[in-house]
Amino acid sequence: MEVLKVSAQSSPKSVAGALTAILRENGFAELQAVGAGAVNQAVKAIAITRGFIAPNGIDLVTIPAFVEINIDGEERTAIKFIVEPR
Repeated sequence: MEVLKVSAQSSPKSVAGALTAILRENGFAELQAVGAGAVNQAVKAIAITRGFIAPNGIDLVTIPAFVEINIDGEERTAIKFIVEPR
């Protein structure tokens, strides 16, 4: 599964476009964000994605969870968002 990594500098509209493409291809997707700014951008992207695919009759649900990731040899806690159709 492809994981979209979102940073505080990520454009929500760009992330939403990538998320929409992955959802149409795979039926589900996962986003990862570390830090409050990144989580904010990820949530905005999910909201924008809902608007992109709602005209197709698809409603999304998002399941948030914690995940431990390794960044530059340092263990960090990230938030992962599993996004899938309802």
